[in-house]
Amino acid sequence: MREIETKYRVRDLEALLVALKEAGVKVSDPVHQDDLAYAPRGWDPSQGKLGFTFARLRTQDGEHVVTTKTPMATAMECVEHETTVGDREAMHGVLTSLGYAPNVRIAKTRRAGSAGEVSVCVDEVERAGVFLELEILVDDDRDGRAAQDDLDAWARDLGVDLERTTDTYDILVRPSQ
Repeated sequence: MREIETKYRVRDLEALLVALKEAGVKVSDPVHQDDLAYAPRGWDPSQGKLGFTFARLRTQDGEHVVTTKTPMATAMECVEHETTVGDREAMHGVLTSLGYAPNVRIAKTRRAGSAGEVSVCVDEVERAGVFLELEILVDDDRDGRAAQDDLDAWARDLGVDLERTTDTYDILVRPSQ
């Protein structure tokens, strides 16, 4: 599967929640996500993300999920593989023995919903702020940039003050560590 997404810094959380409700998006109650992002050993953010595969180990409601993401044309379009794991510490050992190094911890509160095929997430990210993330998962050859343009048009139609960013959470959180 390919994940294609857009991300926006949100200036007014309440205005966004109202706009989403008016657009017919029912968001979930907030849940806490504890993510540890991994990068290939020796990777540095100055190298960019293209050409590398990254991993994430997430815990939410006592369930652990490991995900790999390989950026395609941009860091916001990735081939993604994901599965649940029973033991977070054991999976950490697997990832480090495969050559991954813990990169950054990302703690956030997430509200999730959907609008058709679009997953809608409102994230309050510790040390980074509030974000709207829109994504689609595809298994076809659609153009990623065109899909991102469609997602951006949907976000703009909400009529709230949003600032688009192409940075992923690991990059957004990193400067404050």
